[in-house]
Amino acid sequence: MTRKFNPGDRRGVVVRVKTAKNRTNSSAAWLSRQLNDPYVIEAKRLGYRSRAAFKLIELDDRFHFLKRGSRVVDLGAAPGGWSQIAATRLGAAEGKGALVAIDILPMEPLAGAKVLTLDFLDESAPDALKKALGGQADVVLSDMAAPTTGHAATDHIRVVALVEIAFDFAKEVLAPGGWFIAKVFQGGTEGALLNLMKKDFATVRHAKPPASRAESAEVYVIAQGFKGGSEG
Repeated sequence: MTRKFNPGDRRGVVVRVKTAKNRTNSSAAWLSRQLNDPYVIEAKRLGYRSRAAFKLIELDDRFHFLKRGSRVVDLGAAPGGWSQIAATRLGAAEGKGALVAIDILPMEPLAGAKVLTLDFLDESAPDALKKALGGQADVVLSDMAAPTTGHAATDHIRVVALVEIAFDFAKEVLAPGGWFIAKVFQGGTEGALLNLMKKDFATVRHAKPPASRAESAEVYVIAQGFKGGSEG
């Protein structure tokens, strides 16, 4: 149901986008990229909510963290592409495992998932997620990204801060042996944060799934084998 997708399989006429009266060159370029992106086209064909679904498929096919019956938290879930794949692979619609998704933006209901419309940065969010999950998590997913300003140093700080908060939550909710999968950007988990992850997980590495655009600086940190906190 979530087979591997080779973008080279898609052959066809290239859609050309003209610069309309109220459309800038940059917006026309973005629209052209979207219309001709093989992952966007395939996502629509398969009914995925976003092209990002393929990123999770590719990461899980490589690292195998979404096991049937797992308990999963999806941070920054809207519009739900990652949650769709997670729900399928853990068997949420058949009552297997548990899936809790959260985003500040509304998200369409998803069979087998509990969806919270709430800012993850709100102080009430961690407790709301824990209550909805009803126990420890096997996997914490985070595809969250801070709004960019165009100023590299500022954007770097925002990215690191967001990953730090997600990481702190993961340490609170993960069961021993659990996984933390988070979107970062190249250089975004350097130094102290990466060293902290290595202290709390057996293995920490970076991966860039093929569905991530080549020009994008995004990568994913794959932290495997949570050692568990001293406070339980």
